[in-house]
Amino acid sequence: MVVSIGRRHLQYYRTGRHRVFALHVHLVFVTKYRRDVLSERAVAELSRIFAKVCSDFDAELVACDGEDDHLHLLVNYPPTVQLSKLVNSLKGVSSRLLREARPDVAGRYFKGALWSPSYFAASCGGAPLDIVRQYVETQRSRASSPP
Repeated sequence: MVVSIGRRHLQYYRTGRHRVFALHVHLVFVTKYRRDVLSERAVAELSRIFAKVCSDFDAELVACDGEDDHLHLLVNYPPTVQLSKLVNSLKGVSSRLLREARPDVAGRYFKGALWSPSYFAASCGGAPLDIVRQYVETQRSRASSPP
């Protein structure tokens, strides 16, 4: 569903039974001990793997890129998905499948682990927080004023 917000900006909403949503998260995964493990080809393979895992969760990988020691992902996900479970699956499956697909990269893993156990996650998309706060704070005054 596409909803017009203003004249120049379009917001894309996903719909499901009894829900309309637009949830995006920015994820950063760091390699174990920040080792330089990820080549350009490895990043391309990981992007394909992440897209498959996301589709299994009814989520969508919007973007994926990074450097030799970390990756950034932008994921659009439904409200029924627990973010921690999505992250665990993304990291676990990608580590295992990359090891199988690229033995040259697997040799650079540290003790068989590709990813650090930690990760960064930030919600993103939509209006800036100040605008949302202002909108929420003015709800009662809007409801009581005549149209």
